[in-house]
Amino acid sequence: MTDPAPPAPLASAVYVPRALFVYLLLYGGMTVLAGVMAYKQVGLVPTSLAVESGIFAFLLLVVISSTVSQLYGDAMARRLVWWGFLPLLVSSLLMQLVLALPASSEMIQFRADDLAAFERVHAQLWRVWMAGPAAYLVSLLLNVWIFSKLRGSGDGGTLGIMIRGAIASALSQAIDSVIFITLAFYGEFDIGALLIGQVLAKVTLSVVLVPPLIALGVTLARWLDARTL
Repeated sequence: MTDPAPPAPLASAVYVPRALFVYLLLYGGMTVLAGVMAYKQVGLVPTSLAVESGIFAFLLLVVISSTVSQLYGDAMARRLVWWGFLPLLVSSLLMQLVLALPASSEMIQFRADDLAAFERVHAQLWRVWMAGPAAYLVSLLLNVWIFSKLRGSGDGGTLGIMIRGAIASALSQAIDSVIFITLAFYGEFDIGALLIGQVLAKVTLSVVLVPPLIALGVTLARWLDARTL
């Protein structure tokens, strides 16, 4: 009796480029981290302006979505933005579950300060979690749209990618700042300095930092996709 032949590969199997797979994983992590980091405002020395620190993770979302748009098309980039809601939603629900569960007796007795700090910070994140998706959707979909529209009939090489990335990121992140800061912190304190600092920081970083990161992201993706197992 002969051994049965191995099953044939599924015809419906979908090939995912290695770089796209890596960027999908990184993108999901950054959507969660951006919301957590947003609770801390960082001073822009030597000015009195400030910026919420979620900006650093959020700019990586801009870089990744622009890189995906450049290499795999804006339809894929838009799907990436929409599916980015999933890790954000799951992490938000898990945080609510953790806050509702009772703390251990050991933590209550010996680490009460840590428990109070954890609950105080994360219990107040609900406005950030609500503001984040609104700003996230508008700004990142706008970034993909502008980046794609500026492309024209060709990609313009590395310099063209960097220029398109700077323009798309600067415009979309200025709008993101207004939406996020207003929804997350209006009424909690005077948001004027934070809003101005956020817009200035995001526009500046969009012009200075985002373009070379997009060019690097494209180069890295092409290298990863060209490698064999």
